[in-house]
Amino acid sequence: MSGEVVYEVNLQVAPAIAADYRKWLAEHVREILALPGFISAEILSVEADAESGSDWQCWSVCYRLHDRRALQQYFEQHAARLRAAGVERFGSQFRASRRILHREPLSVPEA
Repeated sequence: MSGEVVYEVNLQVAPAIAADYRKWLAEHVREILALPGFISAEILSVEADAESGSDWQCWSVCYRLHDRRALQQYFEQHAARLRAAGVERFGSQFRASRRILHREPLSVPEA
């Protein structure tokens, strides 16, 4: 696939480390943005779901990249090292899940 790609990283962070993690996250995102192929990033705070009963802080980080090839290069050359930095510092007090998103052409049905 060609064209811009969004790489979404969803984070759940234990309350005891949330403030420290958020400070670290800003630096981590800056480090990733310095890599080839990355265009921008946005850190979004996820609104708490009252039904979940969890007090963990949640963030979604959305990285925009030039194309899927740039993301693959990140996976092959940088991802393991950068992911390990978070695990080394925070251990099991956070969880991360990831998605790769591709823009679809907008199609609006005729009235």
